[in-house]
Amino acid sequence: MIYDFIVVGAGIAGASAAYALLETSPRGLKVLLLEREDIPGFHSTGRSAALYSETYGHPVISGLTRLSRPFFDQPPMGFSEHPILTPRGVMLAGDSTQAQEVEDLYNTFKDDVEGLKHISGDEALKLNPALKKEAVHSAMFESRAMDMDVNALHQGFLRGFKAKGGEVLNKAEVSSLERRGNIWSVETRAGEFQGGVVINGAGAWVDVVAEMAELSPLGFVPKRRTAFTFKGPESLDLSEAPMVVNVNEDYYFKPDAGVIIGSPADETPVPPCDVQPEELDIAIAVDLLQKATVFEISQILTKWAGLRTFAPDKVPVVGSAPAEDSFIWVAGQGGYGIMTSWGMARATALLALGMEFPGEFSDAGVTVNALSPMRFS
Repeated sequence: MIYDFIVVGAGIAGASAAYALLETSPRGLKVLLLEREDIPGFHSTGRSAALYSETYGHPVISGLTRLSRPFFDQPPMGFSEHPILTPRGVMLAGDSTQAQEVEDLYNTFKDDVEGLKHISGDEALKLNPALKKEAVHSAMFESRAMDMDVNALHQGFLRGFKAKGGEVLNKAEVSSLERRGNIWSVETRAGEFQGGVVINGAGAWVDVVAEMAELSPLGFVPKRRTAFTFKGPESLDLSEAPMVVNVNEDYYFKPDAGVIIGSPADETPVPPCDVQPEELDIAIAVDLLQKATVFEISQILTKWAGLRTFAPDKVPVVGSAPAEDSFIWVAGQGGYGIMTSWGMARATALLALGMEFPGEFSDAGVTVNALSPMRFS
């Protein structure tokens, strides 16, 4: 069989793109989704902080996030048994030395993000009483930020893709790609497969996949992000308190299922791998959190690390390789891949099918050129 599309990587990028292809195409397509691990989502997708925020990242990322919101709010019938989004809120907070950064950030997003507020330190303390007064002079509060059920979203894409006739193959790490005439031959641990178009959604391994195809890498950099959980004070009910991120992204913490998730918000470049947390990063985060909050962190309950893969300009990449129209990148989501997933998936499917972006994309500041890998040529 010759597939119309072979998608490499079944994390959130590949799974959503594969689903969107079958959702968008006016005709039946043969699409194969290849995953190197035993289960999809083993690396970055399963290790996300799981927050939807329209003020996090570059304006193009914010636009992709806003484009994804209607799908998350009302996914297709049968997509998920649980809501994708549930209320949380997020505060970008700064001390007295960071007041200008908070104001600048608010001014960047205030015209595009509904319900955004610039609040005082006292207002911030009422919203999240775990903060110390000296740690928050002012904050930007995004009330529409939401917790995300990452597993429900990812499994919904995979289940929906298979229901539409798509095929998923696990334990199928790609070892070579070769273009023979108009067909790609993709060699994997599970056998050889042929397809007209390859979609490269391999996360931290996207440059590796491109080099296998004898195409130039774009310079993606995987970066380690560490996180851990601990118990909050029993005297404080933080179950409905917003997530707090230092405006310089020195740390964040978020209530989650009876515990607190904390992180130093580190971005340490590492090779593509099954990344593990470093004790030093955890110690740094514990120190920062104990200085900024009332937390007394005596025990780490769980700890992990994930890879956030960035393009050189930290803007995601969607589009054909400069030298090969039949090789399409969907890459470089950084730490924004979950919340931008439907916007990225739609963009990938539209470009792969030769269709134009609708007006809502340009209204959100998302254009073909802004996403194109050609910007690195």
